[in-house]
Amino acid sequence: MKFTIQGELPDLNTYINAERGNKYAGASMKKKATDKVVWSIKESGCKDKFGGFYIGITYYCKDRRKDKDNIAFAKKFIFDGLQKAGTIKNDGWDNVLGWYENFEISKDNPRIEFSLWF
Repeated sequence: MKFTIQGELPDLNTYINAERGNKYAGASMKKKATDKVVWSIKESGCKDKFGGFYIGITYYCKDRRKDKDNIAFAKKFIFDGLQKAGTIKNDGWDNVLGWYENFEISKDNPRIEFSLWF
């Protein structure tokens, strides 16, 4: 199962700054990012809940300005979006069996692609 999220999701530094700036800004940012993932999943037509899974994520960034560990924070929104969309039952230890992350540059088409294996 393969999904694509157009654009980027918030990185860790952006999220931390939002949390520090306003007590509601972080929650709002998390909701918007999670909903963006949910819509990407719904567009794919996937509706089933599965048990344990592996996930592979490729981040296509517009440039190299952000550190990879900050970019990878987006997996929090991806896991939460998968759960909210009903694609996975949970993002806990029994369900997330492992993951792989890769980073590429795509100046004209930043996006995040992820695939699930069950």
